Amino acid sequence: MQDLTLLRGLSLLRQGEYFAAHEELEHAWRAAPAAERDFIQGLIHLAVAWYQAGRGRPIACERQLAKARRRLAPFSPRHRGLDVEDLLAQAERAAASVAAGSLD
Repeated sequence: MQDLTLLRGLSLLRQGEYFAAHEELEHAWRAAPAAERDFIQGLIHLAVAWYQAGRGRPIACERQLAKARRRLAPFSPRHRGLDVEDLLAQAERAAASVAAGSLD
């Protein structure tokens, strides 16, 4: 169950359905073993960061990006088939963009 929920959450995230991704990933997080919880929580923080960016909330976006990077970093370079190193790089670029005043 947890793997399917995680896959659905990742699919929604890739489609730009950030609120729905957050909800689906939260179900995966609740069902996850302790060793996986920080990883899934990091993905949730990414979904919330992109959602907040879409709502025009730079401070909330920055905070979520920082949380995502902190939670995902221990799983780099790859975890569960995901290129975590690339996710971290994307989050870093996004944080720099937000700090420069852009939510694009």
